[in-house]
Amino acid sequence: MSPTELFLIRHAEVERKYHGIFGGRIDMDLSEHGHEQAEQLAHYLHRLKFDAIYSSPMKRAQQTLAPLLINGSPRPTVLADLREVDFGDWTGHRWDEIQSKFNLSAYDWLEALERGDLPNGESAAVLRARVEPCLRQILRDHAGQTVAVFCHGGIVRMLLAILLDLPLRKFSAFEVDYASVTQVEITPEHAEVQLLNFSPWRHLPV
Repeated sequence: MSPTELFLIRHAEVERKYHGIFGGRIDMDLSEHGHEQAEQLAHYLHRLKFDAIYSSPMKRAQQTLAPLLINGSPRPTVLADLREVDFGDWTGHRWDEIQSKFNLSAYDWLEALERGDLPNGESAAVLRARVEPCLRQILRDHAGQTVAVFCHGGIVRMLLAILLDLPLRKFSAFEVDYASVTQVEITPEHAEVQLLNFSPWRHLPV
């Protein structure tokens, strides 16, 4: 059987007023630049033939996906459990406020998530419990096919942690940029990253 090709796509840039904060469950719109990123992303992805597309229900993921759908791409399946991490009491706070307000470093957010230290937020275990069934559904229903998943930075990292069988905290070693593409080739024996954090709006000429 051919490998399953999974394209994990983070949403484009959000409104400027949400830059540098833990947005999480805030259902924000894309910025003007974000819409431009989404157009460039769609232009890059149009060269591929997707057998299926899955998406978070949040506006920033839906708006990022929209330009791709005008070219005959499959109708997306929206899965509620692909929504972004619930940061609990951190939600809406700036990164530079976390240390003073919660006595934790915002830059250690993946470790805090893994320990369950986000006050009134999700733990890594809870996050995995809702995200993994989405992944298993996709892999079961689309074995040997090419699938796009439009979601969020935290979700991309959790999906990779599951696929590669690595602790979530290890995924602080790289960025997941706005409107970036991470491609994973999956066989029954293993998962292999083919492309990591590729951003068409940054890496390709206009």
